[in-house]
Amino acid sequence: MLKVNIEEVNERLRDKSPQEIAAWAISVSNNPIVTTNFRPYEGAILHLTTKISPKLKVVWCDTGYNTPNTYRHVKELNELLSLNMFVYVPKLTSGYRDALMGVPDVESDNHTLFTQQVKLEPFMRAMNELQPDLWFTNLRKGQTAFRDNIDIVSVDKKGILKVSPFYYWSDEELDAYLLENGVPNEFKYFDPTKVLENRECGLHS
Repeated sequence: MLKVNIEEVNERLRDKSPQEIAAWAISVSNNPIVTTNFRPYEGAILHLTTKISPKLKVVWCDTGYNTPNTYRHVKELNELLSLNMFVYVPKLTSGYRDALMGVPDVESDNHTLFTQQVKLEPFMRAMNELQPDLWFTNLRKGQTAFRDNIDIVSVDKKGILKVSPFYYWSDEELDAYLLENGVPNEFKYFDPTKVLENRECGLHS
């Protein structure tokens, strides 16, 4: 577990660039990872972190319910950035689950079980197997009420340091970053565990 003064380090990093923030994080960690779901703007955090650390472990928990466009986006980014991918999938296939419960509505009693099966269990399995001490995310201020109350650097429930280099960046700034670096974006993403953009799925809250 990395020991840092969260308030002090956030104050120090507040005016730093995402590149400087990511470089600092890499320098203080022994086993960093970056997680992604390949939603809009994920290309930015993947480009930023793997440019500094090309062999950085990239963790993708594929729910099995991504859109065809998202799967094509995964392939495109993987080829462009030569990602060191660690893919985790649910223990049950989507076909089996669909036959038993389908994709439940967020108000359904089955939705909690669905989220646990397709997202939370694969994610926890990844974290238990890889044992990271630092976790890069693309969380940004303004996305949800929870995310408004964290900062560039925070600590998750298991004590893992979470670093969000683009925390204070707007969509427009990320658009410019992707354009400047020739990284494609993805806008046809859909997450059945969240449905609404301002709803947390349980990984971060």
